[in-house]
Order: sequence, then C-alpha cells, then structure tokens
Amino acid sequence: MSYSQQLEELIKESVIPDIEERMDELYTVIADKKNRSIDEAKEELEELIEFRDDLKDVLVDIECGEIDEDECKEMIADILEAQKGDEEE
Repeated sequence: MSYSQQLEELIKESVIPDIEERMDELYTVIADKKNRSIDEAKEELEELIEFRDDLKDVLVDIECGEIDEDECKEMIADILEAQKGDEEE
C-alpha cells in the first residue's frame, strides 16, 4: 500500500472520526449553559472544525495526486505521533 493510500485511510478511518467524536462532546458542553467552560469549548470546536476541513482538503489533494509520497509519509508520522500523545493524556 502506498503512503498516499495509508494517509487517506488514516484520515478517513481514524482522524476525522476522532475529531467528530470530540466535536459532539463539545456540542454537549456548549448546550449545557450552566457549564463555565462554554467559551473554551466553542474555541476548541472552531479549531476542530477548521482542522477537519483541512484534512478533507488533504483527501482531495491525495485524490488529485497533488501530494507526493514523501509528504504523505511525513503526515502519517505526524498524525501517529499526535495520536500517541493523545493516548498518553
């Protein structure tokens, strides 16, 4: 499997679903108007939406062949490192 295929699968099957799960959690925090961290939740939600949209753009770039294998390999390493950091928290 090429790095571009691996990256595409990682983004579609892991990263975007994780982002959307966290977004759902944040929507719940925001809906609970008694919660003191609504502003923080809104800010994180905006960042996640922007990140998810950027990842969708990467998927389009992969489909169009605009990202080379070296870039894909680097992105995979970055994503796996970030996921590892999230698991340790």
